Amino acid sequence: MSTSPAPRPRTDLRTMPRYVPGRPAVGDPLYKLSSNENPYPPLPSVTDAVRAELDQFNRYPDPASTRLVTELATTLGVPAEHIVPGTGSVGVTKDLVRATAGEGDEVLYAWRSFEAYPLITWAAGAASVQVPLRDEAHDLDAMADAVTARTRLVFVCNPNNPTGTVVCRAALERFLDRVPQDVLVVFDEAYREFVQDPEVPDGMALHLGRPNVAVLRTFSKAYGLARLRVGYAVAHPPVAEALRAIAVPFGVSGPAQAAAVASLAAGPELAERVRAVTGERRRVCDALRGSGWTVPPSEANFLWLRLGEATEAFTAACEDEGLMVRPYPREGVRVTVGEPAANDRFLKVAEGWRDSGARA
Repeated sequence: MSTSPAPRPRTDLRTMPRYVPGRPAVGDPLYKLSSNENPYPPLPSVTDAVRAELDQFNRYPDPASTRLVTELATTLGVPAEHIVPGTGSVGVTKDLVRATAGEGDEVLYAWRSFEAYPLITWAAGAASVQVPLRDEAHDLDAMADAVTARTRLVFVCNPNNPTGTVVCRAALERFLDRVPQDVLVVFDEAYREFVQDPEVPDGMALHLGRPNVAVLRTFSKAYGLARLRVGYAVAHPPVAEALRAIAVPFGVSGPAQAAAVASLAAGPELAERVRAVTGERRRVCDALRGSGWTVPPSEANFLWLRLGEATEAFTAACEDEGLMVRPYPREGVRVTVGEPAANDRFLKVAEGWRDSGARA
């Protein structure tokens, strides 16, 4: 056996936060309600657009995603030079942190919020500043108080993952007025399309009037392109240029670009699917509350159940019935709104859990 030295990874890897994906469903029949995926298959027009790419796999995609950027600029009403596509909003999130924060800097966000924030911040060598939620939502006053001279970036996940709660226009504007102009504030709007509350602002409008505001969006959720990995940032030119400079070349594949463009063209059909999801969200939430559960209002495609120490037991009860939900140990469970049959099965488990006298 060779005794020569082996390559050595970073010694601090043991301290790295871990991203825990939703578990795949097992058994038959089964439903995966753990990853906030769209339960509906791709639209025929989107499938056709991807199929047209099949005979071009030997060629690199457009590195600037030109057609997608043009269509997004028209759809969103923002300048094309503000738009930077990437490999899902997570990929663009990583680039945002790399472009703004490093050793000795701080990245601030609510907690609990999106699990990738601490991992990406750690990878950039920056320090995470986590501000506890208040009533399952962002405490913007406390977040503003936590900004220091070392703060370089602030994430506001709106709606928040995993709680589904939102912050409204007046509170956001007060918060932005308190944040120094040299601190980048990023609205993570991965679930924007599911928002029905008129008091929740479109981040694009706030972005246009404030040079230190950027917005993250994705085609993975409402548009149902999770496997293709395409999202984008909308940022003012200095930040957008930095993102382009550090992006992985050819990161957004040709099929992903084609599917995203086709999805934008299929707006009415996709809006109907969003209405179906939000209608099921309302039905499931009402049924849970009717059976005694406390459920915070959600503007996303999932619901949050605060279970504390009962989290693992409830997750196991769901798995016994062929349902995969997303547990956060000793905190709670996030449940994606799925197709009606999946939601019916989940409600049966949840109602049985309450009837058995288990704590919620």
